[in-house]
Amino acid sequence: MHRRRWAILGVLMLSLLIVVLDNSILNVAIKTISTPAPTGLGATQSELEWAINAYTLVFAGLLFTAGLIGDRVGRKKVLLGGLVVFGVGSALAAESGSPGQLIAYRALMALGAAFVMPATLAVLMNVFEREEQPKAIGIWAGGVGLAIAIGPITGGLLLDHFWWGSVFLINVPIVILALVLMVWLVPDSRDPSPGRLDPIGVVLSVVGLVLLVYGIIKGGELADFTDPAVLATIIAGVVVLAAFIVFEKRSDHPSLDVTYFKNKVFSAAMAAIALVFFALMGVTFFAVFYTQSVRGYSPLESGLLMIPLAAAQMIFAPRARLVVDRIGYKATTTAGLVVLAGMLAAFATLDSGTPIWVLEVVFFLMGTGMAHIMTPTSVVIMQALPREKAGSASALSNTFRQVGGALGIAVLGSVLSTAYRNGIESKLGMLPPGLRDTAGESIEATLGVAAKLGPRGQALVDPANGAFLHAMHVTALCGTVIALIGAVVTAVFLPGRPQKPRQGDEEQELVSAME
Repeated sequence: MHRRRWAILGVLMLSLLIVVLDNSILNVAIKTISTPAPTGLGATQSELEWAINAYTLVFAGLLFTAGLIGDRVGRKKVLLGGLVVFGVGSALAAESGSPGQLIAYRALMALGAAFVMPATLAVLMNVFEREEQPKAIGIWAGGVGLAIAIGPITGGLLLDHFWWGSVFLINVPIVILALVLMVWLVPDSRDPSPGRLDPIGVVLSVVGLVLLVYGIIKGGELADFTDPAVLATIIAGVVVLAAFIVFEKRSDHPSLDVTYFKNKVFSAAMAAIALVFFALMGVTFFAVFYTQSVRGYSPLESGLLMIPLAAAQMIFAPRARLVVDRIGYKATTTAGLVVLAGMLAAFATLDSGTPIWVLEVVFFLMGTGMAHIMTPTSVVIMQALPREKAGSASALSNTFRQVGGALGIAVLGSVLSTAYRNGIESKLGMLPPGLRDTAGESIEATLGVAAKLGPRGQALVDPANGAFLHAMHVTALCGTVIALIGAVVTAVFLPGRPQKPRQGDEEQELVSAME
Protein backbone atom coordinates (compact mmCIF):
# COMPACT_ATOMS: atom_id res chain seq x y z
CA MET A 1 0.00 0.00 0.00
CA HIS A 2 1.54 3.28 -1.11
CA ARG A 3 2.03 5.65 1.82
CA ARG A 4 1.37 8.78 -0.28
CA ARG A 5 -1.64 7.32 -2.07
CA TRP A 6 -4.10 10.07 -1.06
CA ALA A 7 -1.74 12.85 -2.18
CA ILE A 8 -1.21 10.91 -5.42
CA LEU A 9 -5.00 10.72 -5.85
CA GLY A 10 -5.12 14.52 -5.54
CA VAL A 11 -2.57 14.93 -8.35
CA LEU A 12 -4.45 12.41 -10.51
CA MET A 13 -7.68 14.34 -9.94
CA LEU A 14 -5.93 17.56 -11.01
CA SER A 15 -4.92 15.84 -14.26
CA LEU A 16 -8.48 14.60 -14.73
CA LEU A 17 -9.78 18.08 -13.91
CA ILE A 18 -7.85 19.56 -16.84
CA VAL A 19 -9.30 17.13 -19.36
CA VAL A 20 -12.91 17.41 -18.15
CA LEU A 21 -12.65 21.14 -17.44
CA ASP A 22 -11.96 21.84 -21.09
CA ASN A 23 -15.24 20.38 -22.32
CA SER A 24 -17.30 21.95 -19.54
CA ILE A 25 -15.78 25.38 -20.29
CA LEU A 26 -16.41 24.95 -24.02
CA ASN A 27 -20.09 24.20 -23.39
CA VAL A 28 -20.51 27.72 -21.96
CA ALA A 29 -18.44 29.29 -24.74
CA ILE A 30 -20.14 27.72 -27.78
CA LYS A 31 -22.68 30.54 -28.10
CA THR A 32 -19.88 33.15 -28.02
CA ILE A 33 -17.82 31.18 -30.58
CA SER A 34 -20.87 31.03 -32.86
CA THR A 35 -21.09 34.85 -32.78
CA PRO A 36 -19.51 36.57 -35.84
CA ALA A 37 -16.02 38.11 -35.55
CA PRO A 38 -14.57 39.97 -33.74
CA THR A 39 -16.56 38.64 -30.75
CA GLY A 40 -16.36 35.01 -31.89
CA LEU A 41 -15.53 32.94 -34.97
CA GLY A 42 -18.98 32.88 -36.57
CA ALA A 43 -19.10 29.07 -36.30
CA THR A 44 -22.20 27.30 -37.59
CA GLN A 45 -24.01 24.69 -35.48
CA SER A 46 -22.36 21.85 -37.42
CA GLU A 47 -18.94 23.47 -36.91
CA LEU A 48 -19.67 23.75 -33.18
CA GLU A 49 -20.59 20.06 -33.11
CA TRP A 50 -17.29 19.28 -34.84
CA ALA A 51 -15.34 21.48 -32.40
CA ILE A 52 -16.69 19.21 -29.66
CA ASN A 53 -16.60 15.93 -31.60
CA ALA A 54 -13.11 16.42 -33.07
CA TYR A 55 -11.96 16.18 -29.47
CA THR A 56 -14.15 13.25 -28.44
CA LEU A 57 -13.53 11.17 -31.57
CA VAL A 58 -9.73 11.46 -31.51
CA PHE A 59 -9.83 10.94 -27.76
CA ALA A 60 -11.96 7.80 -28.04
CA GLY A 61 -10.08 6.42 -31.03
CA LEU A 62 -6.67 6.64 -29.33
CA LEU A 63 -7.60 5.53 -25.82
CA PHE A 64 -6.99 1.83 -26.55
CA THR A 65 -3.50 2.49 -27.86
CA ALA A 66 -2.76 5.07 -25.15
CA GLY A 67 -3.66 2.52 -22.47
CA LEU A 68 -1.39 -0.09 -24.04
CA ILE A 69 1.50 2.37 -24.41
CA GLY A 70 1.09 3.32 -20.75
CA ASP A 71 1.12 -0.36 -19.78
CA ARG A 72 4.27 -0.84 -21.86
CA VAL A 73 6.47 2.23 -21.24
CA GLY A 74 5.10 3.36 -17.89
CA ARG A 75 1.98 5.27 -16.86
CA LYS A 76 3.85 8.23 -15.35
CA LYS A 77 5.80 8.88 -18.57
CA VAL A 78 2.59 8.71 -20.59
CA LEU A 79 0.83 11.08 -18.19
CA LEU A 80 3.62 13.65 -18.44
CA GLY A 81 3.79 13.47 -22.24
CA GLY A 82 0.02 13.67 -22.60
CA LEU A 83 -0.18 16.77 -20.41
CA VAL A 84 2.53 18.55 -22.44
CA VAL A 85 0.70 17.87 -25.74
CA PHE A 86 -2.61 18.95 -24.19
CA GLY A 87 -1.06 22.21 -22.98
CA VAL A 88 0.44 23.02 -26.39
CA GLY A 89 -2.88 22.25 -28.11
CA SER A 90 -4.71 24.52 -25.66
CA ALA A 91 -2.38 27.44 -26.37
CA LEU A 92 -2.83 27.00 -30.13
CA ALA A 93 -6.63 26.67 -29.83
CA ALA A 94 -6.74 29.98 -27.98
CA GLU A 95 -5.23 31.71 -31.03
CA SER A 96 -7.45 30.04 -33.66
CA GLY A 97 -8.41 32.35 -36.50
CA SER A 98 -11.23 30.24 -37.95
CA PRO A 99 -13.57 27.39 -36.99
CA GLY A 100 -11.40 25.01 -39.05
CA GLN A 101 -8.29 25.88 -37.04
CA LEU A 102 -10.20 25.48 -33.77
CA ILE A 103 -11.37 22.01 -34.84
CA ALA A 104 -7.79 20.99 -35.76
CA TYR A 105 -6.29 22.24 -32.48
CA ARG A 106 -9.06 20.59 -30.48
CA ALA A 107 -8.02 17.32 -32.13
CA LEU A 108 -4.42 17.95 -30.99
CA MET A 109 -5.67 18.56 -27.45
CA ALA A 110 -7.51 15.24 -27.65
CA LEU A 111 -4.28 13.49 -28.63
CA GLY A 112 -2.78 14.60 -25.32
CA ALA A 113 -5.92 13.91 -23.30
CA ALA A 114 -6.10 10.35 -24.65
CA PHE A 115 -2.84 9.58 -22.86
CA VAL A 116 -3.88 11.34 -19.64
CA MET A 117 -7.31 9.87 -18.85
CA PRO A 118 -6.62 6.09 -18.83
CA ALA A 119 -3.29 6.55 -17.06
CA THR A 120 -4.92 8.38 -14.12
CA LEU A 121 -7.27 5.50 -13.34
CA ALA A 122 -4.54 2.90 -13.98
CA VAL A 123 -2.19 4.60 -11.50
CA LEU A 124 -5.05 4.80 -8.98
CA MET A 125 -5.65 1.05 -9.23
CA ASN A 126 -1.96 0.40 -8.60
CA VAL A 127 -1.45 2.61 -5.54
CA PHE A 128 -4.66 1.56 -3.72
CA GLU A 129 -5.41 -1.90 -2.38
CA ARG A 130 -8.64 -3.59 -3.38
CA GLU A 131 -10.50 -2.64 -0.18
CA GLU A 132 -9.87 1.10 -0.74
CA GLN A 133 -10.40 1.11 -4.50
CA PRO A 134 -14.20 1.76 -4.43
CA LYS A 135 -13.67 4.76 -2.10
CA ALA A 136 -10.80 6.09 -4.25
CA ILE A 137 -12.79 5.63 -7.47
CA GLY A 138 -15.75 7.43 -5.86
CA ILE A 139 -13.54 10.41 -5.01
CA TRP A 140 -12.02 10.24 -8.51
CA ALA A 141 -15.54 10.31 -10.03
CA GLY A 142 -16.40 13.23 -7.75
CA GLY A 143 -13.55 15.08 -9.46
CA VAL A 144 -15.68 15.02 -12.60
CA GLY A 145 -18.36 16.90 -10.67
CA LEU A 146 -15.79 19.42 -9.47
CA ALA A 147 -14.71 20.03 -13.07
CA ILE A 148 -18.34 20.42 -14.16
CA ALA A 149 -18.75 23.05 -11.43
CA ILE A 150 -15.54 24.96 -12.02
CA GLY A 151 -15.65 24.82 -15.83
CA PRO A 152 -18.81 26.82 -16.61
CA ILE A 153 -18.15 29.39 -13.87
CA THR A 154 -14.54 29.87 -14.96
CA GLY A 155 -15.64 30.06 -18.58
CA GLY A 156 -18.29 32.63 -17.77
CA LEU A 157 -15.86 34.81 -15.82
CA LEU A 158 -13.28 34.65 -18.60
CA LEU A 159 -15.83 35.47 -21.31
CA ASP A 160 -17.11 38.43 -19.29
CA HIS A 161 -13.62 39.96 -19.17
CA PHE A 162 -11.53 38.49 -22.01
CA TRP A 163 -11.79 37.15 -25.55
CA TRP A 164 -13.23 33.70 -26.29
CA GLY A 165 -9.75 32.10 -26.62
CA SER A 166 -9.09 32.64 -22.91
CA VAL A 167 -11.24 29.56 -22.16
CA PHE A 168 -8.48 27.44 -23.72
CA LEU A 169 -5.49 29.46 -22.52
CA ILE A 170 -6.54 28.88 -18.89
CA ASN A 171 -5.50 25.23 -19.31
CA VAL A 172 -1.81 26.13 -19.65
CA PRO A 173 -1.01 27.18 -16.04
CA ILE A 174 -3.02 24.21 -14.71
CA VAL A 175 -0.99 21.87 -16.93
CA ILE A 176 2.28 23.35 -15.61
CA LEU A 177 1.17 22.86 -11.99
CA ALA A 178 0.08 19.28 -12.68
CA LEU A 179 3.42 18.47 -14.34
CA VAL A 180 5.42 19.73 -11.34
CA LEU A 181 3.32 17.79 -8.81
CA MET A 182 3.34 14.65 -10.92
CA VAL A 183 7.14 14.58 -11.24
CA TRP A 184 7.38 14.95 -7.47
CA LEU A 185 4.66 12.58 -6.21
CA VAL A 186 3.40 10.02 -8.72
CA PRO A 187 5.20 6.65 -8.93
CA ASP A 188 5.64 4.88 -12.24
CA SER A 189 4.03 1.51 -13.00
CA ARG A 190 3.62 -0.75 -16.00
CA ASP A 191 2.19 -4.08 -17.10
CA PRO A 192 4.88 -6.80 -16.80
CA SER A 193 3.37 -8.49 -19.87
CA PRO A 194 2.15 -5.61 -22.08
CA GLY A 195 0.30 -6.26 -25.31
CA ARG A 196 1.55 -5.33 -28.77
CA LEU A 197 0.28 -2.15 -30.41
CA ASP A 198 -2.50 -2.39 -32.97
CA PRO A 199 -2.14 0.46 -35.52
CA ILE A 200 -4.57 -1.11 -38.04
CA GLY A 201 -7.26 -1.41 -35.39
CA VAL A 202 -6.74 2.21 -34.30
CA VAL A 203 -7.06 3.50 -37.87
CA LEU A 204 -10.19 1.44 -38.53
CA SER A 205 -11.87 2.60 -35.31
CA VAL A 206 -11.12 6.30 -35.88
CA VAL A 207 -12.10 6.25 -39.58
CA GLY A 208 -15.31 4.36 -38.83
CA LEU A 209 -16.37 6.70 -36.04
CA VAL A 210 -15.55 9.84 -38.03
CA LEU A 211 -17.55 8.64 -41.05
CA LEU A 212 -20.53 7.65 -38.89
CA VAL A 213 -20.58 10.89 -36.89
CA TYR A 214 -19.98 13.05 -39.99
CA GLY A 215 -22.94 11.43 -41.73
CA ILE A 216 -25.21 11.97 -38.73
CA ILE A 217 -24.20 15.63 -38.31
CA LYS A 218 -24.54 16.29 -42.06
CA GLY A 219 -28.01 14.75 -42.06
CA GLY A 220 -29.05 17.08 -39.25
CA GLU A 221 -27.53 20.08 -41.02
CA LEU A 222 -29.49 19.30 -44.21
CA ALA A 223 -32.58 18.15 -42.25
CA ASP A 224 -32.58 15.20 -44.65
CA PHE A 225 -31.22 11.80 -43.65
CA THR A 226 -32.30 10.32 -46.99
CA ASP A 227 -29.77 12.43 -48.90
CA PRO A 228 -27.54 9.99 -50.87
CA ALA A 229 -24.30 11.52 -49.56
CA VAL A 230 -25.55 11.30 -45.97
CA LEU A 231 -26.70 7.69 -46.33
CA ALA A 232 -23.47 6.66 -48.07
CA THR A 233 -21.32 8.20 -45.32
CA ILE A 234 -23.30 6.61 -42.48
CA ILE A 235 -23.29 3.18 -44.18
CA ALA A 236 -19.55 3.47 -44.85
CA GLY A 237 -18.97 4.26 -41.18
CA VAL A 238 -20.98 1.23 -40.05
CA VAL A 239 -19.11 -1.03 -42.52
CA VAL A 240 -15.68 0.19 -41.35
CA LEU A 241 -16.64 -0.28 -37.69
CA ALA A 242 -17.88 -3.79 -38.48
CA ALA A 243 -14.54 -4.50 -40.18
CA PHE A 244 -12.81 -3.17 -37.04
CA ILE A 245 -14.69 -5.63 -34.81
CA VAL A 246 -13.94 -8.57 -37.16
CA PHE A 247 -10.26 -7.59 -37.32
CA GLU A 248 -10.04 -7.31 -33.52
CA LYS A 249 -11.63 -10.74 -33.04
CA ARG A 250 -9.03 -12.33 -35.33
CA SER A 251 -6.00 -10.38 -34.11
CA ASP A 252 -3.59 -11.92 -31.61
CA HIS A 253 -2.85 -8.45 -30.22
CA PRO A 254 -6.14 -6.50 -30.42
CA SER A 255 -6.41 -2.98 -29.07
CA LEU A 256 -10.02 -3.87 -28.16
CA ASP A 257 -10.11 -7.33 -26.61
CA VAL A 258 -13.66 -8.39 -27.49
CA THR A 259 -13.40 -11.42 -25.20
CA TYR A 260 -13.95 -9.05 -22.25
CA PHE A 261 -17.51 -8.55 -23.47
CA LYS A 262 -18.39 -12.22 -23.04
CA ASN A 263 -18.91 -11.23 -19.41
CA LYS A 264 -22.47 -9.86 -19.29
CA VAL A 265 -21.83 -7.80 -16.15
CA PHE A 266 -18.84 -6.08 -17.73
CA SER A 267 -20.79 -5.43 -20.95
CA ALA A 268 -23.80 -4.04 -19.09
CA ALA A 269 -21.61 -1.62 -17.11
CA MET A 270 -19.98 -0.44 -20.35
CA ALA A 271 -23.38 0.01 -22.03
CA ALA A 272 -24.67 2.01 -19.05
CA ILE A 273 -21.74 4.43 -19.21
CA ALA A 274 -22.10 4.89 -22.98
CA LEU A 275 -25.87 5.48 -22.81
CA VAL A 276 -25.57 7.93 -19.90
CA PHE A 277 -23.08 10.09 -21.78
CA PHE A 278 -25.07 9.76 -25.00
CA ALA A 279 -28.06 11.34 -23.26
CA LEU A 280 -26.11 13.80 -21.09
CA MET A 281 -23.81 15.29 -23.76
CA GLY A 282 -26.70 15.82 -26.15
CA VAL A 283 -28.75 17.58 -23.49
CA THR A 284 -25.82 19.73 -22.32
CA PHE A 285 -25.34 20.89 -25.90
CA PHE A 286 -28.86 22.34 -26.19
CA ALA A 287 -29.12 23.48 -22.54
CA VAL A 288 -26.56 26.24 -23.20
CA PHE A 289 -28.64 27.66 -26.05
CA TYR A 290 -31.77 27.43 -23.89
CA THR A 291 -30.23 29.43 -21.03
CA GLN A 292 -28.32 31.95 -23.16
CA SER A 293 -30.33 32.38 -26.36
CA VAL A 294 -33.91 31.82 -25.15
CA ARG A 295 -33.64 32.95 -21.53
CA GLY A 296 -31.03 35.67 -22.18
CA TYR A 297 -28.51 34.76 -19.46
CA SER A 298 -24.85 35.74 -19.83
CA PRO A 299 -22.14 33.05 -20.10
CA LEU A 300 -21.26 33.57 -16.42
CA GLU A 301 -24.89 33.33 -15.32
CA SER A 302 -25.32 30.25 -17.51
CA GLY A 303 -22.28 28.70 -15.83
CA LEU A 304 -23.64 29.46 -12.36
CA LEU A 305 -26.88 27.70 -13.28
CA MET A 306 -24.87 24.47 -13.68
CA ILE A 307 -23.67 24.50 -10.06
CA PRO A 308 -26.48 22.23 -8.75
CA LEU A 309 -25.56 19.51 -11.25
CA ALA A 310 -21.91 19.69 -10.26
CA ALA A 311 -22.67 19.96 -6.54
CA ALA A 312 -24.78 16.81 -6.65
CA GLN A 313 -21.96 14.93 -8.38
CA MET A 314 -19.42 16.11 -5.82
CA ILE A 315 -21.68 15.25 -2.87
CA PHE A 316 -22.98 11.87 -3.97
CA ALA A 317 -20.24 10.31 -6.14
CA PRO A 318 -17.89 9.57 -3.21
CA ARG A 319 -20.84 8.23 -1.18
CA ALA A 320 -22.40 6.07 -3.89
CA ARG A 321 -20.34 3.08 -2.72
CA LEU A 322 -22.26 3.19 0.59
CA VAL A 323 -25.54 2.92 -1.30
CA VAL A 324 -24.10 0.00 -3.28
CA ASP A 325 -23.18 -1.74 -0.01
CA ARG A 326 -26.80 -1.46 1.16
CA ILE A 327 -28.82 -2.21 -1.98
CA GLY A 328 -26.32 -3.49 -4.56
CA TYR A 329 -25.00 -2.48 -7.98
CA LYS A 330 -28.19 -3.34 -9.85
CA ALA A 331 -30.61 -1.29 -7.74
CA THR A 332 -28.25 1.70 -7.36
CA THR A 333 -27.39 2.05 -11.05
CA THR A 334 -30.90 1.34 -12.31
CA ALA A 335 -32.38 3.92 -9.92
CA GLY A 336 -29.79 6.45 -11.08
CA LEU A 337 -30.74 5.90 -14.72
CA VAL A 338 -34.46 6.19 -13.96
CA VAL A 339 -33.84 9.51 -12.15
CA LEU A 340 -31.74 10.73 -15.10
CA ALA A 341 -34.49 9.73 -17.55
CA GLY A 342 -37.06 11.60 -15.48
CA MET A 343 -34.99 14.77 -15.50
CA LEU A 344 -34.42 14.55 -19.26
CA ALA A 345 -38.18 14.25 -19.67
CA ALA A 346 -38.56 17.34 -17.47
CA PHE A 347 -36.67 19.35 -20.11
CA ALA A 348 -39.62 18.69 -22.42
CA THR A 349 -41.80 20.78 -20.09
CA LEU A 350 -39.57 23.88 -19.95
CA ASP A 351 -40.48 27.05 -21.82
CA SER A 352 -39.28 30.64 -21.92
CA GLY A 353 -41.20 31.54 -18.76
CA THR A 354 -40.46 28.52 -16.54
CA PRO A 355 -39.24 29.63 -13.06
CA ILE A 356 -35.49 29.23 -12.99
CA TRP A 357 -35.59 27.27 -9.71
CA VAL A 358 -37.29 24.44 -11.63
CA LEU A 359 -34.25 24.17 -13.92
CA GLU A 360 -31.98 24.18 -10.85
CA VAL A 361 -33.89 21.26 -9.30
CA VAL A 362 -33.68 19.38 -12.61
CA PHE A 363 -29.91 19.91 -12.78
CA PHE A 364 -29.42 18.81 -9.16
CA LEU A 365 -31.38 15.59 -9.65
CA MET A 366 -29.52 14.93 -12.92
CA GLY A 367 -26.23 15.17 -11.04
CA THR A 368 -27.57 12.90 -8.31
CA GLY A 369 -28.59 10.27 -10.84
CA MET A 370 -25.25 10.44 -12.62
CA ALA A 371 -23.27 10.05 -9.38
CA HIS A 372 -25.10 6.80 -8.66
CA ILE A 373 -24.33 5.51 -12.16
CA MET A 374 -20.72 6.57 -12.66
CA THR A 375 -19.18 5.27 -9.43
CA PRO A 376 -20.76 1.76 -9.35
CA THR A 377 -20.15 1.08 -13.03
CA SER A 378 -16.53 2.32 -12.80
CA VAL A 379 -15.88 -0.02 -9.86
CA VAL A 380 -17.40 -3.01 -11.71
CA ILE A 381 -15.34 -2.33 -14.82
CA MET A 382 -12.03 -1.67 -13.08
CA GLN A 383 -12.30 -4.68 -10.75
CA ALA A 384 -13.42 -7.02 -13.52
CA LEU A 385 -9.86 -7.23 -14.89
CA PRO A 386 -6.53 -8.03 -13.18
CA ARG A 387 -4.66 -5.06 -11.70
CA GLU A 388 -1.89 -5.21 -14.32
CA LYS A 389 -4.57 -4.65 -16.98
CA ALA A 390 -5.81 -1.46 -15.30
CA GLY A 391 -4.72 0.66 -18.26
CA SER A 392 -6.79 -1.41 -20.67
CA ALA A 393 -9.84 -1.40 -18.39
CA SER A 394 -9.61 2.37 -17.92
CA ALA A 395 -9.16 2.90 -21.66
CA LEU A 396 -12.23 0.79 -22.43
CA SER A 397 -14.34 2.63 -19.85
CA ASN A 398 -13.32 6.05 -21.13
CA THR A 399 -13.64 5.01 -24.77
CA PHE A 400 -17.25 3.98 -24.29
CA ARG A 401 -17.89 7.19 -22.37
CA GLN A 402 -16.42 9.34 -25.15
CA VAL A 403 -17.99 7.40 -28.01
CA GLY A 404 -21.34 7.62 -26.24
CA GLY A 405 -20.88 11.36 -25.77
CA ALA A 406 -19.79 11.93 -29.38
CA LEU A 407 -22.73 9.99 -30.74
CA GLY A 408 -25.04 11.80 -28.32
CA ILE A 409 -23.91 15.19 -29.60
CA ALA A 410 -24.13 14.00 -33.21
CA VAL A 411 -27.50 12.22 -32.97
CA LEU A 412 -29.31 14.50 -30.53
CA GLY A 413 -27.65 17.57 -32.08
CA SER A 414 -28.97 16.45 -35.46
CA VAL A 415 -32.44 15.86 -34.01
CA LEU A 416 -32.31 19.38 -32.55
CA SER A 417 -31.10 20.86 -35.84
CA THR A 418 -33.69 19.00 -37.95
CA ALA A 419 -36.59 19.83 -35.64
CA TYR A 420 -35.52 23.49 -35.46
CA ARG A 421 -35.17 23.86 -39.21
CA ASN A 422 -38.58 22.26 -39.79
CA GLY A 423 -40.11 24.57 -37.20
CA ILE A 424 -38.58 27.84 -38.42
CA GLU A 425 -38.67 27.37 -42.22
CA SER A 426 -42.23 28.62 -42.65
CA LYS A 427 -41.34 31.82 -40.77
CA LEU A 428 -38.41 32.75 -43.04
CA GLY A 429 -40.40 33.56 -46.20
CA MET A 430 -39.57 37.27 -45.85
CA LEU A 431 -35.87 36.54 -46.43
CA PRO A 432 -33.97 36.07 -49.73
CA PRO A 433 -33.26 32.35 -50.54
CA GLY A 434 -29.54 32.48 -49.62
CA LEU A 435 -30.17 34.26 -46.34
CA ARG A 436 -33.09 31.92 -45.63
CA ASP A 437 -30.79 28.88 -45.70
CA THR A 438 -28.31 30.57 -43.36
CA ALA A 439 -30.99 31.69 -40.92
CA GLY A 440 -32.48 28.18 -40.75
CA GLU A 441 -29.30 26.49 -39.51
CA SER A 442 -29.76 27.23 -35.78
CA ILE A 443 -31.36 29.64 -33.34
CA GLU A 444 -28.10 31.62 -33.20
CA ALA A 445 -28.07 31.91 -37.00
CA THR A 446 -31.69 33.13 -37.00
CA LEU A 447 -31.06 35.67 -34.24
CA GLY A 448 -27.88 36.81 -36.02
CA VAL A 449 -29.82 37.50 -39.23
CA ALA A 450 -32.57 39.21 -37.22
CA ALA A 451 -30.01 41.54 -35.62
CA LYS A 452 -28.61 42.52 -39.03
CA LEU A 453 -32.10 43.34 -40.33
CA GLY A 454 -32.72 45.79 -37.47
CA PRO A 455 -36.37 46.55 -36.58
CA ARG A 456 -37.62 44.30 -39.42
CA GLY A 457 -35.78 41.36 -37.94
CA GLN A 458 -37.57 41.57 -34.57
CA ALA A 459 -40.43 39.62 -36.14
CA LEU A 460 -38.12 36.59 -36.26
CA VAL A 461 -37.17 36.51 -32.56
CA ASP A 462 -40.35 34.98 -31.09
CA PRO A 463 -40.71 32.35 -33.87
CA ALA A 464 -37.02 31.42 -33.38
CA ASN A 465 -37.52 30.93 -29.64
CA GLY A 466 -40.69 28.92 -30.23
CA ALA A 467 -39.05 26.69 -32.84
CA PHE A 468 -36.07 26.09 -30.58
CA LEU A 469 -38.22 25.17 -27.58
CA HIS A 470 -40.14 22.65 -29.70
CA ALA A 471 -36.84 21.21 -30.99
CA MET A 472 -35.48 21.03 -27.43
CA HIS A 473 -38.57 19.15 -26.24
CA VAL A 474 -38.25 16.59 -29.03
CA THR A 475 -34.53 16.14 -28.35
CA ALA A 476 -35.07 15.78 -24.58
CA LEU A 477 -37.63 13.03 -25.11
CA CYS A 478 -35.18 11.17 -27.36
CA GLY A 479 -32.59 11.40 -24.56
CA THR A 480 -35.20 10.08 -22.11
CA VAL A 481 -35.74 6.96 -24.21
CA ILE A 482 -31.96 6.33 -24.33
CA ALA A 483 -31.65 6.61 -20.52
CA LEU A 484 -34.57 4.21 -20.02
CA ILE A 485 -32.92 1.67 -22.33
CA GLY A 486 -29.84 1.93 -20.10
CA ALA A 487 -32.01 1.31 -17.02
CA VAL A 488 -33.39 -1.89 -18.56
CA VAL A 489 -29.86 -3.11 -19.39
CA THR A 490 -28.57 -2.56 -15.84
CA ALA A 491 -31.70 -4.02 -14.22
CA VAL A 492 -31.29 -7.24 -16.21
CA PHE A 493 -27.51 -7.75 -16.19
CA LEU A 494 -25.76 -5.98 -13.29
CA PRO A 495 -25.12 -7.98 -10.09
CA GLY A 496 -26.64 -7.35 -6.67
CA ARG A 497 -24.58 -6.55 -3.59
CA PRO A 498 -20.77 -6.72 -3.86
CA GLN A 499 -19.08 -9.71 -2.29
CA LYS A 500 -15.89 -9.06 -0.33
CA PRO A 501 -12.86 -11.15 -1.35
CA ARG A 502 -12.03 -14.07 0.94
CA GLN A 503 -8.89 -13.99 3.08
CA GLY A 504 -5.85 -14.55 0.89
CA ASP A 505 -7.92 -14.21 -2.27
CA GLU A 506 -7.48 -10.45 -2.90
CA GLU A 507 -6.80 -10.97 -6.58
CA GLN A 508 -10.14 -12.65 -7.25
CA GLU A 509 -12.10 -10.58 -9.72
CA LEU A 510 -15.35 -8.97 -8.60
CA VAL A 511 -17.35 -10.24 -11.50
CA SER A 512 -16.00 -13.78 -11.17
CA ALA A 513 -17.16 -13.79 -7.57
CA MET A 514 -20.64 -12.86 -8.74
CA GLU A 515 -20.95 -15.50 -11.43
